[in-house]
Amino acid sequence: MQIPPPFEYERATSIDHAIALLDRLGPEARLVAGGHSLLPMMKLRLARPEHLIDINDLDMAYVRVEGGEIRIGAMTRHRELLESAVAAEHYAIFGEAERVIADPIVRNRGTVGGSLCQADPSEDLSAVMSALGATVVLRSKNGERTVAAREFHLGPYETAVQPGEIVTEIRVPIRNRTGSAYQKVERRAGDWAIAASGVFVSLDAGTISDCGIGLTAVGVEHFCAPAAEDALRGQAPTEANIVAAAQLAADASNPSSDQRGPADYKRHLANELTARALRRAIARAQGGS
Repeated sequence: MQIPPPFEYERATSIDHAIALLDRLGPEARLVAGGHSLLPMMKLRLARPEHLIDINDLDMAYVRVEGGEIRIGAMTRHRELLESAVAAEHYAIFGEAERVIADPIVRNRGTVGGSLCQADPSEDLSAVMSALGATVVLRSKNGERTVAAREFHLGPYETAVQPGEIVTEIRVPIRNRTGSAYQKVERRAGDWAIAASGVFVSLDAGTISDCGIGLTAVGVEHFCAPAAEDALRGQAPTEANIVAAAQLAADASNPSSDQRGPADYKRHLANELTARALRRAIARAQGGS
């Protein structure tokens, strides 16, 4: 039976209380919300926090539009984002990604903020937020700051969150004439991705005015493929341009061979999944299904 090492437990009653606890307890304290990533790591003794701060009582679960952005509270459960009419109205990518994250048990308890902070290199929402150009909001005793999603993840299991900080919200800009899509290949339903690609495309007068391409599980920096995006901006949404951009996304990939497949297979998936996601996103931006 896997048993974590001893730890002290605190339950935060507000964001300010959680921040005060982090400040008082120091770097060996960890926040816990859904716990589906942290608790298994503790049982395996890969993580050994001396203090756990439970933040389930914090008022940070919402999906709403404010100031031209979709604002997603860090404590929003995966199920809540999956079922959000606000998210679905603007970006189909949210529902498509959430539908293939783990299983209903995990989606009912796991949180959006927790997923981003885990920074697993195969995590789905990190690719989604990177593709959409999201901003992560952090608070500490010194106030609030924002970090672009593409600067939030510094490497595998490493983020820009500083000691004493808590992620409170994720903000996604709302765009006009935009389509989005998420494509994933996994070994079995609910598994980590072998490879996945999420995109959005905005059209203006028949031209791609903006786009974002997020990739996960294939070793791209910051979960994105900027060269592929640059190749599409200002171009017509043709099959030739889609194929060229998908190849650039694959070229940016640096996957590792492991039990989920060889590196060449994953790079091929990065190409194919990006092309499929782009076709679907473009069709949606053009008013199709």
